[in-house]
Amino acid sequence: MTPAAPDRPTACLALADGTLFYGHGFGATGQTVAELCFNTAMTGYQEIMTDPSYAGQIVTFTFPHIGNVGVNPEDDETGDPVAAGMIVKWMPTDPSNWRSVQDLDKWLAARGRIALGGVDTRRLTRAIRQSGAPHVALAHDPEGNFDVEALVAAARDFSGLEGLDLAKEVTCAQSYRWNEMRWAWPDGYSPQENPVHKVVALDYGAKRNILRCLASAGCDVTVLPATSGFEEVMAHNPDGVFLSNGPGDPAATGNYAVPMIRQVLDETDLPVFGICLGHQMLALALGAQTIKMNHGHHGANHPVKDHDTGKVEITSMNHGFAVDAQTLPNGVVETHTSLFDGSNCGIRVDGRPVWSVQHHPEASPGPQDSYYLFERFARAMAERAA
Repeated sequence: MTPAAPDRPTACLALADGTLFYGHGFGATGQTVAELCFNTAMTGYQEIMTDPSYAGQIVTFTFPHIGNVGVNPEDDETGDPVAAGMIVKWMPTDPSNWRSVQDLDKWLAARGRIALGGVDTRRLTRAIRQSGAPHVALAHDPEGNFDVEALVAAARDFSGLEGLDLAKEVTCAQSYRWNEMRWAWPDGYSPQENPVHKVVALDYGAKRNILRCLASAGCDVTVLPATSGFEEVMAHNPDGVFLSNGPGDPAATGNYAVPMIRQVLDETDLPVFGICLGHQMLALALGAQTIKMNHGHHGANHPVKDHDTGKVEITSMNHGFAVDAQTLPNGVVETHTSLFDGSNCGIRVDGRPVWSVQHHPEASPGPQDSYYLFERFARAMAERAA
């Protein structure tokens, strides 16, 4: 059994406004600063912690049962956790799942990620919703010794995510090929042995399951670093270009990503498909603008309306910036909107196979209502080839 948590607090979360939350630490010891967000998903804490889009953020989990199924290497979205830390209501129990190979506490400790349990996450979530995503400092000390003034000062000194290019920090160092398809019972992951379409995927912080969905849709995927130029992209003679998810301020990443995308749009007729940060990169390349949201969208239960079909899709989301639909130029159509707040969730170029969505159609974890977008991308490449 997991030992009972000690009576004395061993972890402290300090908000920049001076608010303090005490609880019991697990995972790594030490201190980190970041932006604080909350995620409403009921499953998938391992995928969330390893999603590169969470770079620079600490995640508050609104669902209380975090850690109860342990962790396993198959569920990693990248090699190591990228989120700076995690906040949970209840301390993790011993894992109970046939796929588990390690408990959450040891997994976090081995990868240098701090966690805080025993916190009123409902109160913390309300504070984020009312005042916006705060800058915070999180400390874990088994002896329970905290310099509170220093923690608050560290939170106030955090520069925040606006103007910050984090894609360069999470992108691949060099190009690589990907052929692993989506997980399927009972074989797990299997390779794509008969790919049809050559796709170049720009890695702004790509999740593995996005690449698996591309492979499952018949794509031979070559992943390139975020800073790759037009010549590097075209050297692979692609049938289509994919723009991945990622962290940070899209305007900052756009300094080097937007010129490449504009050249693809201006000089080729290739299908282009973007997700999350890739959606924002495409919008910037087309002449739109992005804005910082109050607390963003993070969860696996977000309703999004498809304007073309009238359908409502239940989607997974993770973004703190959004495309400003009021700035979309002529010829660029808004295709999806959030039914929570009306914010933009998709665009397409009129008359061209160029589109993107803010939500995550690979849905790992979460519903698969939007998986058709990968099939649409494959169809667009097949139609161009024909």
